[in-house]
Amino acid sequence: MTAMIPDKMRYARQIAVPEIGKEGQEKICKGKVLVIGCGALGSMVAMQLAGAGVGEIGIADFDNIDISNLQRQFFFRAEEAGKSKMEVLRQRLQELNPEIKVRGYKEMITSGKADKIFGDYDFIVDATDNPESKRMTGTMALKKAMPCCIGGVRDFGGQVMTFLPESPRFEEYFGTASADGFLPCSLGGVMGPAAGLCASIQASETLKYLSGTGDLLSGRLLIFDLLKNSFQLFHL
Repeated sequence: MTAMIPDKMRYARQIAVPEIGKEGQEKICKGKVLVIGCGALGSMVAMQLAGAGVGEIGIADFDNIDISNLQRQFFFRAEEAGKSKMEVLRQRLQELNPEIKVRGYKEMITSGKADKIFGDYDFIVDATDNPESKRMTGTMALKKAMPCCIGGVRDFGGQVMTFLPESPRFEEYFGTASADGFLPCSLGGVMGPAAGLCASIQASETLKYLSGTGDLLSGRLLIFDLLKNSFQLFHL
């Protein structure tokens, strides 16, 4: 009989966290998560989930590595410029943790594609850099009754929110106009530490959901500004 936790030594420090323990780690190892976007947020989220032992990780991105990405996307190398972000990240994930399964989608996740694949996962992470994609994720997650975490960054700041099936829609908070929604990093500058922090919060939300512990950012919006060292939590 195969053990629920393939390698307990690998996850020993995580199992030692009282809120996780052996039972929580087993749930994480059984978990399936789709990460949309393999840039600054998505690559960091996916690597943290792989390290934590999430059993199956889907990663989706149609873009290729550009030298300008390397200031904040630390799992790519200069000599890999021009290669597929998804393909390179998939290799990094398997190198970090050969025990997990990684599925790759080298394409933009549209509503049609989301309708087909969201049901294969337990949790969706939107790590894209434009409001339209985030709105699609929120809409399709609601349609499929899927939990999801959506984050965005620009400059020194960022924001994160988790949506559960019973939560209000993304559009109810951020509207439907193309200029609204979470901050699009593609339209402005991004500091690497801001992206790293946002991704870590998204990864934490994912692991809390899978393991069934802690409080999620459902019905709450977390906004941070590292330039001012300010953190605000809005109850919506």
